[in-house]
Amino acid sequence: MQESLPAFTLRHVLEHSARRFADRPALSHVGETPITFGELRESVHSLSHWLAEQGIGFGDTVVLLGENSVNWGIAYFAVTSMGAVAVPIQTEFHSEAIVHIIRHSEAKAVFVSEKLFPKIEETDFDPALLFVNMDSFVSMEPGITRDRLREMKSAGLREFRRLREKAMRFALKTPVEPGEDDLAAIIYTSGTSGHSTGVMLTHGNIVSNAAQGAGSIVTFTENDRMLSVLPLAHTFECTLGLVLPILRGTHVFYLDKPPTGRVLLPALAEVRPTVMAAVPLIMDKIYKTSILPKLTSNRLSRWLYSIPVIRRLMNRAAGKKLLETFGGEIWLVAIAGAPLAADAERFFREAKFPYAMGFGLTETSPLLTGTHPKGTRFSSSGKAVEGVRLRIAEKNPQTGEGEIQAQSPGVMQGYFKAPEATAEVFTEDGWFRTGDLGYIDSEGYIFIKGRSKNMVLGPNGENIYPEEVESIFFDSPYVVESLVYQQAGRLVARVHLDDGKLDELFADIPEEEMLAKRQELLENIRLDVNKRVSSYARVHRIIDQTEPFEKTPTQKIKRYLYIDQ
Repeated sequence: MQESLPAFTLRHVLEHSARRFADRPALSHVGETPITFGELRESVHSLSHWLAEQGIGFGDTVVLLGENSVNWGIAYFAVTSMGAVAVPIQTEFHSEAIVHIIRHSEAKAVFVSEKLFPKIEETDFDPALLFVNMDSFVSMEPGITRDRLREMKSAGLREFRRLREKAMRFALKTPVEPGEDDLAAIIYTSGTSGHSTGVMLTHGNIVSNAAQGAGSIVTFTENDRMLSVLPLAHTFECTLGLVLPILRGTHVFYLDKPPTGRVLLPALAEVRPTVMAAVPLIMDKIYKTSILPKLTSNRLSRWLYSIPVIRRLMNRAAGKKLLETFGGEIWLVAIAGAPLAADAERFFREAKFPYAMGFGLTETSPLLTGTHPKGTRFSSSGKAVEGVRLRIAEKNPQTGEGEIQAQSPGVMQGYFKAPEATAEVFTEDGWFRTGDLGYIDSEGYIFIKGRSKNMVLGPNGENIYPEEVESIFFDSPYVVESLVYQQAGRLVARVHLDDGKLDELFADIPEEEMLAKRQELLENIRLDVNKRVSSYARVHRIIDQTEPFEKTPTQKIKRYLYIDQ
């Protein structure tokens, strides 16, 4: 479905939909009155003008630090529509990482929710920044307290309208309209201080991915209802869960709390969503904790479930109940970020549950491949979406596997302040190196076999770079080497300790107590590391690597020898 946009910019997305769907609901919290597309445009324009009056101009960076909300969407479109650059930060990032990103991105302003304000309230920024309460859109003077924040929140709407009227009088400060090649957002895919990588996405990158890429496989309409459960700071949710729904006139609902079962189930019943986006972990959990135990609750049912013909019948019956749990009207659950576990995917296929798999990266805005629920193939991430070209480089002649490389309107402009890193991910002939291994079958379906890089994915699809966590382990004087990897969805660390220093530390400890003391030391190191990383990057278990790791000639650890497949 082609969109009649004068240009692929976020400003044109908003204007297009405000004209077509002016009086239809656009964004709302579950159980609350929605704002219409017309009201959304008015709020965005008002906030853009106010930001301009405060001195925010074309190309300035503005941080968005808040939970999913109507105001997050307003702030995102206000910043990008005026030609400024949005810097969404994941809420789980450690305070040190957030401060680093604010400084590294050279932010001029920060939208921050009341709940997340404590992560930065004790930091001094030079030069001083404009802080705006995301819950109320009220500016926050330096040194403001949380009690004062709550007072301001209650008067927020009145204050915002006053400032808007004042700002509208400053015609010379009218925001400049951005073009397709202008920067719209910088997405930091990592949160550890000193190692953050900012992905630069233009208006054309994001909007083309929504309008042509995602839009070619998921046909949202003004009659759809989307329940947003993934973080908006994640590119997958921002493109598929905000930009595309606004483009198509779809009503998006937000939760006021994290999507636990207690919060999600009543929301599903009330909203009765037709579309959702999810990461594999969520769908795996639904199958393994809510469905499989009921299907195999006793010896007889386990035996019956082991028979393929009966298993399919049991899965089909369970699928009907699952559809009812989702509200009864869901026609699409879009899944991306990692492969879906084979047993879970087999259930969803046999249950005729309307899931669809996709593949992409933050650097590609994000989707490269995908499919409609009726076109899924087992263990495949679908076909290249509209406008995307894929190739397999350095193909293994036996398996057909190699690195997946892409050309797409959604491929990033580059990494912020990192020209060398940018050059490394592009081939000499201009293809983007995804760092993923896979193959493409004769019908164009892509199959992801593994990652050539070491990156692993967190619970909500967050990028976790093991090397960054490993570097924190090295801060302990007792650690010689460490190796961090993912096992059963959680991070595990193998740590090789300095035996010489341990002999000094435990010089007076009886031999029979040494093992317990080593384990106690390792556990203390683990706890210390977990205090310094984002919540999703915490190490769940630590293993005593008593012998040095085997290494390559260039002294790199042979990771494949230690990571459980």
